[in-house]
Amino acid sequence: MDEARSRGRFGLIAVMAAIPLAVDLATKQMALAHFSPADPVSTLGGLLKFTLISNSGAAFSLGEGTTWLFTAAKIIVITGMLWVARRVRVPLWGVVFGLLVGGAAGNLVDRVFRPPSPMQGAVIDWIQLPYWPVFNIADMSVVCGGILAVVAVFRGITLDGSPVPDKAKREPKRDSS
Repeated sequence: MDEARSRGRFGLIAVMAAIPLAVDLATKQMALAHFSPADPVSTLGGLLKFTLISNSGAAFSLGEGTTWLFTAAKIIVITGMLWVARRVRVPLWGVVFGLLVGGAAGNLVDRVFRPPSPMQGAVIDWIQLPYWPVFNIADMSVVCGGILAVVAVFRGITLDGSPVPDKAKREPKRDSS
């Protein structure tokens, strides 16, 4: 039974990773086909813009000269998340790990396969809100996964569903004399 549950949780993680990965890849192709870096498309009264950019750096275009480092780090992070995900027994954490892995994989695909060269490709970003950097669906997936992880931690939900020890029970009582 435990093995079946484990496979079920891995299945949830796989599905929750595949959805944002597929949507990210499809929307990036649409953005490349329909938007131009020189001509952003404004909609919703300027609240939302479609601004096509190629980002060889990290968030906010930091570290543009070290794309290979971000690629290697992303591979290590995804591998680490999948290793830890073996302990997941709670559906919420399955969703968290799926969103994080799917988002990271979406940008990793860009880094590995897009120009200028393998392992040094630029990430395609195309969604822009006022006063916010341009981003993509993979970025949204990572942010949503991160928010859900914070919610799970604050609610005391562990990866395997075991109860979180109460702090008052863990600390020995001190003599007040």
